[in-house]
This record gives sequence, C-alpha cells and structure tokens, in this order.
Amino acid sequence: MQQPILVLNTNTKREQGRKAQLGNISAAQAVAGIVRTTLGPRAMLKMILDPMGGIVLTNDGNAILREIDVSHPAAKSMIELSRTQDEEVGDGTTSVIVLAGEMLTVAKPFLEENMHPRTVVMSYIKALDTALETLDEIATEVDPEDEKAMLNVIRTCLGTKYVRRFGDLICNIAIQAVRRVTITEMKTKVVDIKRYIRVEKIPGGFLEESKVLNGIAISKDIVNPNMRRKIVNPRIILLDSPLEYKKGESQTNMEFTKDMDFEMALKMEEAYIKKLCDDIIAMKPTVVCTEKGVSDYAQHFLIQAGISVLRRLRKLDNVRIARAVGATIINDPADLKEEHVGKGCGLFEIRKIGDDYFTFFEECKNPKACTVMLRGAGKDVLNEIERNLQDAMHVARQLVCDPRIIPGGGASEMAIASALIKKAKTIKSTQQRPFEALASAFEIIPRTLMENCGSKVIRVMTELRAKHADGKETTWGVDGNSGKVVDVETLKIVEPISVKAQTIKTAIESSCMLLRIDDIVSGLAAKEQ
Repeated sequence: MQQPILVLNTNTKREQGRKAQLGNISAAQAVAGIVRTTLGPRAMLKMILDPMGGIVLTNDGNAILREIDVSHPAAKSMIELSRTQDEEVGDGTTSVIVLAGEMLTVAKPFLEENMHPRTVVMSYIKALDTALETLDEIATEVDPEDEKAMLNVIRTCLGTKYVRRFGDLICNIAIQAVRRVTITEMKTKVVDIKRYIRVEKIPGGFLEESKVLNGIAISKDIVNPNMRRKIVNPRIILLDSPLEYKKGESQTNMEFTKDMDFEMALKMEEAYIKKLCDDIIAMKPTVVCTEKGVSDYAQHFLIQAGISVLRRLRKLDNVRIARAVGATIINDPADLKEEHVGKGCGLFEIRKIGDDYFTFFEECKNPKACTVMLRGAGKDVLNEIERNLQDAMHVARQLVCDPRIIPGGGASEMAIASALIKKAKTIKSTQQRPFEALASAFEIIPRTLMENCGSKVIRVMTELRAKHADGKETTWGVDGNSGKVVDVETLKIVEPISVKAQTIKTAIESSCMLLRIDDIVSGLAAKEQ
C-alpha cells in the first residue's frame, strides 16, 4: 500500500469540506450574536475595554466590532463588512452584520442535505437583483433642500443612538455642516466630510452649547504674547514653508578660515530671514499661518508689522482654512500675489475654552469648510456623541447625493421578503428553496426590533406578514419603541435608499463568498502551537 504524501507542513492546521463551511457559518452567527441587541431604538449599550485600558461605551456596530479581537478567519471577514459599511454610507453597520449572519444561518440546512454551495450562491445572487429592484419600486424622492424631510431621515438614523434624548440638536448640526461643505462639480454634488468638516471635542459645558461654526476653529495659540489676539476683517496668508533659516537634512559642517567668516554666516542667515519677512510684509497681511516653524528673529519683524502668526499647523487644518477664507497655500513667500491673500474671513480671534486656547476664523462669507464644536460632560460621552454625529453627517451626505428614501422599521425588508417569495414561485430549478430561505432571512431585522423591545414576536410577526402578503402595504413595519405593527410613514421612520442598498449588497455578497469556502489552511508557527 502506498504511503500518503504530505504536501503541507506538519505545523499547518487544515479544515476541509462541510466542516469548514459549517465552521464559517457558526463564526458568522457568533459575530452577529454580539451586535444583535444593539439594533433599534431600544438598543442596549456595550462596554469594551481596549488593550490600552481605555473604555469604549457604544451601540454602534462598527465601533464595537473594531475593538474586538477575533482569531477565526470568517469572523474577521464579517467584521470587515461593518467597517466597509461605515466608510461607504456611515449607517447600517449593525444591520449588515445581523443580516449576513442570518443569510448564512438559513443556508446551513441546504449544506447539511449535501446541496452544492454553488446552487445556494446562484440563487442568492439572483435574489440580490430582485431585492434591489424592490427597493427602487418602494422608494420615494425628497427634496434635499427641504429641512423637514432631511430631519425625518436623520431622526430615524439617530433614533437608535445615545444622542436621541437631546432632541434635534445633533440632527440640525449634521444638516448645517453637510450643507456648508457641499459643492457642485460637473453637475454632481460633492460632499467631503472627512477632509472639510473637523469635529473639535471639548470636555466641559453643556451639550446644548455645541454648534457649527461659520468658519474654522483650531486648537492653537499665537506664537508671541505681543501679537494681536483679535482682528476684524483680517488679511490671511497661508504658507507651508518655514520662516527660519534652512536646516540641513542631516549633519551639516561649516568650515571657517577667517575670524569674520562666522559673523558673515550669521548675517547671511539674518538677511535670508529678513527677505522672507519683507516678502510677506509687502502683501500687508494681518495673520500668517504656516505648517512649519517660525524663528524668534522672524517673529521680531512680523510683530513690528502688526502681524499675528500661527505656526506648526496640521496640513489638513491649513487646507480647511484656505477653503474657508479663500486663500491659497504658498510654498515660497517670494511668489506671493494679491489673489493668494484670504479676505473671506470677518473675524480672527483667540479664545480660551476650558484649559485650551482656540483660534477662531469666523464670520466667513462663503466657507466651504467648517468646524463643529462639541461640548459634553466627559471624554466617553463626547466620543459617543462624535460617533453619532459622524453617522448623521454621512446619512445627510447620502441624501444630498441620492435624494430617495424608503420606509424604515423593517418595512422595506418585509417588502423585499414578500417580493422574493412571489418570485420564488416562478423558479422551477433546485434554486427555488434557497431563494425562499433568503426571503425568511430578511425577516430577521423586524424580528430583532421586536425582540429588543420585548414584544410577542410570533404574534406581531404573523400580523406583519399578513400586511405585506399582497404586496400593496409596503409601508407597514415595526415601531421599535412599542414593538407594535405600524404604518412607518405616519411615524416618519424613513431612511436613505443608498444605505439600505449597500447593506443588502454587502450582506449577500459576503455570505456568497463565505459559502464558497471549502478549505481553510492556517499555517501556525511552531512557537504558537
């Protein structure tokens, strides 16, 4: 008898066939189980201790899973989904994990019956097209300029979050901030939240003091106490070069042969700095900001000219100021022209908030960048409010870019489920059963909403199915507070179509990918064994 040939290293761990597939499904169920209770307005919070000893208190799916350390490859893949969802649309991070977990759960019986995973995957992909078509059918268009319509959508997004108790404050901040940075390029609206909206979290004060500034605030003070701290209608110059003598990249040696050479070298340095300052002063600015250092000698000339100076700004802060005040960032002061000077700012002022000094560029004429000031009781609370605000801003951005909304509260999922069941009757092949099973997987969202607020799940679920059975009542869903079946349009529970479409695409595509894995090889190093 022939000896078995071992191709793989003896240290590697290998799972094949059904065992690998069922293991992946169990891992996905475990991840979905972690965040399932954080769905809906009656959501619970999770407290996570990070490796540095810090505490994360949140019910945001992405923030929870980001802090959890998992070893199973399929579980890692599931956690990536919520990160993708957060980066793409900002909301629905919990739904996507719960939905993907359930889609894999309903596929488990078919694998146990030895149905080929490819059959299940094909029917899932077919179902994805039907689901997206159904979303398009039930979507209604809104005007992104309509304050009320925007508020309804953002209220639904924040209805499940910590800031819900503070009314519409965060909703209004999100709408204002997004509108401020919206620009139109080639007939499409562009909203860059990451680059042009800065959230400054300042512990202390009341949340009610939070606001969107009509300009920029940065946590910097002027370099010299003799400079002016308040300037009305400032002329602003932005630089990304140092106002000091150039230092060598590495070690620099200078050889002096005469006794006057050292003085000559010093005079050359001083002349170089004076020329830089003269070029700047010629433009008659009142504020100069640079990303690099400013030497004491340069400060001396600039103070005499009545110029306030900020140094070592972050690149992004400089870009925001440039966009808000209409200035251009210049590398060499010799190239300065009148059009490079920012004149769009009404007030430059330095104020002390809490323990820190903040520089404000306010009353800008048409700022396309802004700062959101958040005040709150403590660091943990502020971090959670910021996460909620980011979600709200992303949802506002989605509405500006694609102003279509669909009913929330599990109504759109039920509409998709009834459409899939109807479509399944037209399929004559073996793909019919997985197609029907996927319809039941969509019901996990309304069912979880009911479970989280403690209603009688079976009775309410049957009632909801009956409403959606004929396909006409597409706006009936679950009230996440009471657990009853309601017309969600009358309660104004709506969400952007782009968030829901992204959730469904991500969930179905990831479950298809995990179902197609039939071999897991993990190479363990000898020391790990």
